[in-house]
Amino acid sequence: MTLRKMVLAMIGAAFIVGAPLGAVAQTSADKAAVDSAKAQGIVGEQADGFLGVVSGGDGAVNAAVAHINEGRAKAYAGIAAKTGVSVGQAGEATAAQLIAKLPPGAYYKPVGGGWTRK
Repeated sequence: MTLRKMVLAMIGAAFIVGAPLGAVAQTSADKAAVDSAKAQGIVGEQADGFLGVVSGGDGAVNAAVAHINEGRAKAYAGIAAKTGVSVGQAGEATAAQLIAKLPPGAYYKPVGGGWTRK
C-alpha cells in the first residue's frame, strides 16, 4: 500500500470514527429508511462513498438516499478542504471503510463493477 493510500484510508477511518456520515443532512427517518432498504438488498454502498439503489426502491427510499448523499458530499468536501485531497479521494477512502464494515449479504458496488453481494 502506498503512503498516499494509507493516508487516505486513515482519513476515511478517522472520519467514520469521528462523526457519522451524512450528519449534515441525515435525519433519523432517512437513516431508518436506508438501513431497512440495505437489509432488504434495495440500497448499497458504492466505491465513491455514496449510497446507490441496487434495485427497486420507492420514492421515500430514493429521497432518503438522495438526502444522505447530499450530506456525504458536504462531508467529503470538508475533508478535502482540510486534508488537501480531492473530494473524490475523500469519498473513496471513506467508502473503503464503509464497505469493509458491511455485514454479509449486503450490497456494494466496486469501481468499474456491478452490484456485488458481500
